[in-house]
Amino acid sequence: MPVALVTGANKGIGYSTAAGLARRGFTVWLGARNQTRGEAAAASLRALGLDARFIELDVTNEESIDRAVEVIGTNTSALDTLVNNAGISTEGANFEFTPPSQLGLSRIRDAFEVNLFGAIAVTQKFLPLLRRSAAPRIVNVSSELGSMILNTSDGNSLGHIEPLAYKTSKAALNMATVMFARELRADGFKVNAATPGLVASDLSGKGNADVLRGRPGFKTPDDGARIIVDLATLPSHGPTGGFFRDGLQTVPW
Repeated sequence: MPVALVTGANKGIGYSTAAGLARRGFTVWLGARNQTRGEAAAASLRALGLDARFIELDVTNEESIDRAVEVIGTNTSALDTLVNNAGISTEGANFEFTPPSQLGLSRIRDAFEVNLFGAIAVTQKFLPLLRRSAAPRIVNVSSELGSMILNTSDGNSLGHIEPLAYKTSKAALNMATVMFARELRADGFKVNAATPGLVASDLSGKGNADVLRGRPGFKTPDDGARIIVDLATLPSHGPTGGFFRDGLQTVPW
């Protein structure tokens, strides 16, 4: 049975990704900082007959990552899929963002710690376990808000949304995706970035999912997770080093 780790998996897109992978026959480790919420999320999937396990994991804490590597490594011979889903927005709810010129550096640093440095740290630490897989897959959950081309194209609607920390951290994650994909290509890895699209979630504020759910243009977490699950289970002839939305449609960098 293949094994997957999904970070930030106790709710939202991460939870839906874990569920989607488990339905495809994976043993899925749900990474979360909060033990109570993480255990509850894993238990809810097990109640559906799925093989889901909680692992305490704070992607901004090196010791936490090391402990997670040790626990998962003790319980399995290899990690087949890593989904770097954990992410935050530090810039307000309901798209009422602080202008770039007024956003404090501490809030920018906080976003980079999770969205970029956390993903890199988890990837680096879990590489030995991933190298033991016959078909290792890494998916970085990015956003089309991090696309330089989409943000600068005439008539594109993304330009007026100005979360400086979130956009720049996801743009940096895209570059990290490209670099890991180049390094690991010869070892059979598939490393890609995914954009779930506009999803009703708590990303930009607690309770935001409830506010946004059902509003025009907003997907459900299950909808957003579809492309992540597809990239996490790519066949050997699948792409690597790309940026994709639902349906394996290429997104411009």
